[in-house]
Amino acid sequence: MAENEEQPKPADPTDDLVTTSHTLGDLAYTATAGRVVLRREILTDGKFDGHLAKAEVFMTTYTLDGADAATRPVTFAFNGGPGSSSVWLHLGLFGPRRVLSGDAGDLAKPPYELVDNPESLLRHSDLVFIDPVSTGYSRATKGEKPGDFHGFSSDIESVGEVIRLWTSRNQRWLSPKFLAGESYGTLRAAGLAEHLQSRHGMYLNGIMLISSVLDFGTIDFNEGNDLPYVLFLPTYAAIAHYHGLHGDRSLEDVLAEAEEFASRDYPWALAQGARLADRQSIVDKIAGLTGLSADFVDRVNLRIEHVRFFTEVLRHRRCVTGRLDARFLGWDNDYGRELMSEDPSFSAILGPYTAALNHYVRAELNYANDLPYEILTGNVHPWSFKEFENASVTVVEKLSAAMRANHNLKVHVASGYHDGATPYYAAEHVIAHLAIPEELRGNVETKYYPAGHMMYVHEPSRLQQSEDLAAFIRTSW
Repeated sequence: MAENEEQPKPADPTDDLVTTSHTLGDLAYTATAGRVVLRREILTDGKFDGHLAKAEVFMTTYTLDGADAATRPVTFAFNGGPGSSSVWLHLGLFGPRRVLSGDAGDLAKPPYELVDNPESLLRHSDLVFIDPVSTGYSRATKGEKPGDFHGFSSDIESVGEVIRLWTSRNQRWLSPKFLAGESYGTLRAAGLAEHLQSRHGMYLNGIMLISSVLDFGTIDFNEGNDLPYVLFLPTYAAIAHYHGLHGDRSLEDVLAEAEEFASRDYPWALAQGARLADRQSIVDKIAGLTGLSADFVDRVNLRIEHVRFFTEVLRHRRCVTGRLDARFLGWDNDYGRELMSEDPSFSAILGPYTAALNHYVRAELNYANDLPYEILTGNVHPWSFKEFENASVTVVEKLSAAMRANHNLKVHVASGYHDGATPYYAAEHVIAHLAIPEELRGNVETKYYPAGHMMYVHEPSRLQQSEDLAAFIRTSW
């Protein structure tokens, strides 16, 4: 090639979808796995100059064979992080295949096992699992900056574009449509509901919020913000109950006492500061509910940060509890620590889900890619919340606006009593503050499970949750 000869341009990326056929009992379905290319319009001097590939987004979809698109719902599902792939909802709850990961006190041993999921949401809805850019096999294209996708608005826009493309290409604009998000995915789902309506005119039938966090002000333990200390208290009480620190009292009884205290006396006491007269009675009340010593409660000034709680509550047993699911116990290398070194509940499920996904995608879905499948990556950080500078990160008004505009939008909120990441009482607080008329409050339903963040790792909770979500789909269109 001559020295001044122009180098050939790299080939434009294309979709690499692979389709396979499967059965689940009496269901025949088609699975499609692979990456779709997202493109942006290019304007040069104000003139349209074509489209440029910006990202390749990995998706796994399941469609029921022979179904009528006009009456067949479709659910777009994703997890959170930010930085999480969709593996948890995919292989833990919704998908036609699921991994046996074991549960607290009875962890599965490697190698792990994939089995059919008769309770799969596929019985009631087609499924589209989306891995946001930099998670799973999703990546920015050559020359693009991954960081351009790592932020609140850019994430919603790119995931929204995936949903629009799939809906158009599969002729599903007239199908009942649902979003399902877990953890940060609930913040994404609420933002998407408003975005899809205002940007694309796409109105949804329902949103499933699993382990919900719609307002970071309810979970961020920042100086001057007493709200999280109050909203986490019932979860601390539930955890203390699970580990036998409330004797033979029922969970319902313990939670009723904790919620009453958190709704009135506790926030009032924190607001008093140095003016609090009967401090000892508040100390004793918090200690009794949480299972912590009165001395510890007094030393932390009545304010129990969540990781400190997981580290402290069973220190006398030389154990730490999980954050994602406090039913799980683990050991540390130093029991004088202020903060535990790792989350035993995350450690318990990372191995099974990672192994299962990497096997499943190649061996059963026939999709091959030598990139590492990013189950949960830190490569998306720092995550940009520039839209909320000097303000709390919240989508409460976006969800409220979506519901006010779409009077038929239904919302399902699922919480685990032992979830120490997104506490159930904080979710209740947020739902109570939606700016919607009284007539729409009946569009929101709440469900509770005696497990944690991924409540479906607890088999009784998984079975009940599958039933609850199926019922939500059936009654929301």
